[in-house]
Amino acid sequence: MTANGQAIRGKKGSVAVLDIGTGKVACLIAEPAGGGELHVTGIGHQLARGIKCGMITDAAELETSILAAVHAAEQMAGETIENVVVSLCGTHLTSHSVTVELSVPGEGVTEQDIADILREGCASVTDRERSVIHCFATQYHLDSARGIRDPRNMFGSTLGADLHIITADNARLKNLAGCVARCHLNVAEFVVSPHASALGCLEPDEREMGVLLIDMGGAETSFALFSGGANLYCDVVPVGGSHVTGDIAKGVSTSLGNAERLKNIYGSAIAAPQDNQSMIAVQQLGEDEDQSEGNTVPRAMLVGIIRPRVEEILEYVRDRLELSGFDTKIIRNAVLTGGASQLLGVRELAGTVLGKQVRLGRPHLVPGLADSVSGPSFSTAVGMLYFVANRPLEDRLFDKRPRTSGLASRMEKIWFWLRDNL
Repeated sequence: MTANGQAIRGKKGSVAVLDIGTGKVACLIAEPAGGGELHVTGIGHQLARGIKCGMITDAAELETSILAAVHAAEQMAGETIENVVVSLCGTHLTSHSVTVELSVPGEGVTEQDIADILREGCASVTDRERSVIHCFATQYHLDSARGIRDPRNMFGSTLGADLHIITADNARLKNLAGCVARCHLNVAEFVVSPHASALGCLEPDEREMGVLLIDMGGAETSFALFSGGANLYCDVVPVGGSHVTGDIAKGVSTSLGNAERLKNIYGSAIAAPQDNQSMIAVQQLGEDEDQSEGNTVPRAMLVGIIRPRVEEILEYVRDRLELSGFDTKIIRNAVLTGGASQLLGVRELAGTVLGKQVRLGRPHLVPGLADSVSGPSFSTAVGMLYFVANRPLEDRLFDKRPRTSGLASRMEKIWFWLRDNL
């Protein structure tokens, strides 16, 4: 298993992934178990501090969170890791749909031909401020034949590819890589969170037939659109579960910690007939617990605070999809994952807002993964393991140098420098 030419390992064969989110930092260490599968040997997770919506707000605090999560995983695995695959999210991510065509020689399409077409597509969307994170081929076409998934060794005069390219802000990449480097770790590569979450909890048939994956995190909600087995589009909206918590804290005048507790225990995005009669004790902000026994609010008030914010999140996703240019009406299924998706009633509300059949997604079972970290909030981390273990053809070819230097972009050169020097 390699990433950008480097082994992602502490001891031989082990794989380490680091999911850095707004709510938590999670580190998983795994070893090959045969048949392309992995066995988790180390788990560590820590409350995330110093990062919000993919933007570092306090580097020292984030480094402390990373070190704690990695140390716990290393202790459990009994090894020290050096290289990690790191998750990437935030509104600075951008999806690009690009179609590229190149003439190919008569001896059949080679891997180098595919590498060249990928590089030309990537060069068309990068500049001094942005770098390519992923380049997915949604389909290839050879002369008049379309819908080809693997054109290697096929014959034709013109090879084309419809590409989905995801780019990220270069400054954000350098800041995040710098934090990881100061934790004595090398960034082997970045993986965008919505794609990893999709790999972590979607079934292959869902990705083939068409599905919308929505990862509801703490400060942001990311989503990925799949059809024909390919990732067609990714986006991020800067609203998530922590905004629901903040609304509750303001609405009932309590602390953020108590608001989170109220949300998890009593919260719902769907009203029930008995909500007006069901009273909830609320500890007022600044008061001791024994002083707040008489402060109660009806559960209906809590639902009335939660529902508008959850609706807003889902409407943002729906509106961004409509602006994407894809015909999402033919995709009838959606999967919710992430910590905020566990809130009661979110699934039903999502079905109404999005007009789709909705299910809750939990990460696939991985040998060695404890029950405590097998919930929806760990879909990204688990999906990162699947990404490393089962690389698509395009990802394996993305590092190959082109036959002519004119196809290489300046940002790719910066990327290779970052990889080799941080």
